[in-house]
Amino acid sequence: MNRRKWISALLSSLPFALFSKTVKWKINMPPTEGFVVKAGEARFGVHYNMKGVTSNTLDIKISGADTSGSLAVFEQTGLTPNGGPPLHIHPYQDEWFFVMEGKYLFQVGEEKYRITEGDTIFLPRNVPHAFIQLTETGRMIVSYLPAGKMEDFFKTTSLWDSPPSKEEVAKVFEGHDMKIVGPPLQVN
Repeated sequence: MNRRKWISALLSSLPFALFSKTVKWKINMPPTEGFVVKAGEARFGVHYNMKGVTSNTLDIKISGADTSGSLAVFEQTGLTPNGGPPLHIHPYQDEWFFVMEGKYLFQVGEEKYRITEGDTIFLPRNVPHAFIQLTETGRMIVSYLPAGKMEDFFKTTSLWDSPPSKEEVAKVFEGHDMKIVGPPLQVN
């Protein structure tokens, strides 16, 4: 009797096992069609309004789900003059920024760079980096290679309803494969 129940349970779970593999296979499939995300819009219609470290808005333009995790692209609207993230590293991701509007100061390793509209900066993985917005407003295209957990990071930080403590910020960074290694940049 126990053997019959065991076989019955095994056979009844087979469709679920097959379905879960099919879904996983579909998620990991490379895209087969292009798409357009219009100016001012986000890939899935969600504008992430950052709270805490900065008060910027991030829109997904190309999702990690679109690229099997190999790339994520965001448009960041900078609403935080003299603000930016703490000095941090991404152990698993390269990052690049293209400035569309405004002026920024970046630190990459020990070097500092002032960049403005039309400039691009590359931030290699495992190199400490930070930036500060030097103008009242700004806009950048930000790309992460691979996508990693950045979409979830921006979603999580947009849910904060009050300024987080340094410990909370560090915990969220670490939970999304980043590590804070210093304070935010200051304008000298």
